[in-house]
Amino acid sequence: MWASTTVKDRRNIWRRLVAWTSQWGLPLNADTACLFVAATGVRPSGLLTYSKALSASFGAMGLPNQPLRTMSTALRGAGASVPESQALPVDKERLLGWAFLQAPAIQLAVLVAWKSASRWAEVAALSSDQFILVTPREVVVDWFQTPKGRRRNPFRASRYVVILGPLTDKISTLYGSLAPFCPLSNLTTTALDSLWAKTPEMAGYTGHSIKRGATTHVLERVVEGERVPMYLLDRLAKHEEKSGTALSEVTIRYGGNPIAMARALETGRVTMLL
Repeated sequence: MWASTTVKDRRNIWRRLVAWTSQWGLPLNADTACLFVAATGVRPSGLLTYSKALSASFGAMGLPNQPLRTMSTALRGAGASVPESQALPVDKERLLGWAFLQAPAIQLAVLVAWKSASRWAEVAALSSDQFILVTPREVVVDWFQTPKGRRRNPFRASRYVVILGPLTDKISTLYGSLAPFCPLSNLTTTALDSLWAKTPEMAGYTGHSIKRGATTHVLERVVEGERVPMYLLDRLAKHEEKSGTALSEVTIRYGGNPIAMARALETGRVTMLL
């Protein structure tokens, strides 16, 4: 199933397609949908977003979508999926200085986002049942339902994260204030961006800045002499790992002890640095 925001966005694009084909007296099919995408005049990354959304919508309705899939593949090959700009990485001191002035739930979401090198939306959607407090100094996060787009692959190597080292005891304390089965935060990425835009010390940063800042922080520690395999940073950040470094999905599925599996996946070696 699609997330509610995804449904809303794809519904809006579909309505625009219907209005466009009606305006020009064209049939509503995947071929004319490709013409519609090309006529939008948006930048390449936007063309890819439109073609992917319409391809998914046609597919969900059981309608042919091969022209849209081909268009998406061509756009990716032309580099449309490469971001034209990146969020500004936020440093740890600045981020925590802001976070510790916020409500406990926001503090918890920020700390988990930093320690797990995650986007804001990924962490805000976590609920209490996805945390395992092993001890006050060891917390396991189970990304079973997140990040978006990976719900169909629950046994990926990046599913379990062990949070160790600095800030872990603070996370354990804040976890006690979290209501059962509720998201960590109802604050969307857009709302966080708007809030930071009005806060002088956070102006210029976005919800993606936390993940970029954490990734940058780890890389700087490695340059300073910390010995951490780079594939573990890929795993923590939920990026695609190089072939041969990740446990197979079958092995992870057979591992019935989430704490043992989380420790075996070794993300704690990276979270120790954050």
